[in-house]
Amino acid sequence: MFITTQAPQDQQMLNLVPILAYASQILLDEYEAYCAGREFSIDEKPDQSPVTQADLKVNAYLLEQLAILTPDIPVLSEESDYSERHAWSICWMLDPLDGTKEFIHERDEFTINLSLIQNHQTIFSLIAVPTEQVMYLGYLTELPYKYSFSQNTWERYSKFKDVETDAIQVGLSHSSKNPKYQQYIDYIEQENPVIRREAGSAYKFCMMLEGEIDIYPRFHPTSEWDTSAGQGLLESIGGGLVSLKAQAFTYNQRETVLNEGFIAFRDKENQKIALDALSNVSL
Repeated sequence: MFITTQAPQDQQMLNLVPILAYASQILLDEYEAYCAGREFSIDEKPDQSPVTQADLKVNAYLLEQLAILTPDIPVLSEESDYSERHAWSICWMLDPLDGTKEFIHERDEFTINLSLIQNHQTIFSLIAVPTEQVMYLGYLTELPYKYSFSQNTWERYSKFKDVETDAIQVGLSHSSKNPKYQQYIDYIEQENPVIRREAGSAYKFCMMLEGEIDIYPRFHPTSEWDTSAGQGLLESIGGGLVSLKAQAFTYNQRETVLNEGFIAFRDKENQKIALDALSNVSL
C-alpha cells in the first residue's frame, strides 16, 4: 500500500516527473483519438508486432527530453536503433507504449516504462499509467514513490498490510490461454485459494505494488524493456522477478534483448509459493 508523504528531494526524480507526465498526456490524447475513430496509423514491425503512431510520438518526445536531461546517457528504446548497446555501461531503457495490443483493443491498461541500467542492473525504475494519471518510481535501494500528476500528490510505499487473506492473487494477461497457467494455478490451489486477476502489460507490476497481485507468471517471451522497470520496483520492496530457471534477469548483456518467460512475486513469502508452483509446471 501507499501512504501520503512529502515530495522527494532527489533532483533526477523531480526532473523526470513533468517529462513523463507530458508523455502520458500525449499517449492519452492519442488513445482518446483512436477510440473516437479518428484517422490513426498502425503498422507492423519486422517481428510482426504492431506499432502505432502513439508509440512513435511518445518515443520521439522522450528521446528528445532525455537527450536534454542526460546528454551523456544513451537510450535503449524499443522504437529506436540500439545496435551500439553493448558498448554502453549505462543507459536508459524505454518502452514508450507498453501494451500496444491493449491500446489497439481499447483496453486502458497500457503504460510507459523507463528504467536506468548500470552494469547490467536496473538501478532506477519508473512506470507511468496515463489513464490513471499516476506514476510509480524509485531507486533499487529505496522504497518507491507513487505520484499523481492530476492531483500533484506524493505517496510512499509502506510494507504495512491492511488486509490479511489466505488467498493468493495471481496476475494473468488477457491472452493467457497456455495450459501451463492452469497447471501453475492448480498447484497453488492445493494449499491456498487463488484469485485470478487479468490485466495487460506492465500494468500488472503496478497492481503488485498496490497489493492487488501477489504472483505474476509469464510462460512466453518478453523483451528487456517490458520487465526492467517492473523488476526494479519489485526488488525495491523485497519482491522480485526471475527467469523460469529462477535467476534474476540482467540487462543489456545478452546477445538478444528477448527474455524467456518469468515469475514475478511481491515478497519473500510469495516467492516461495511462486517457485514451488513453477517446479510443478512442464516447461
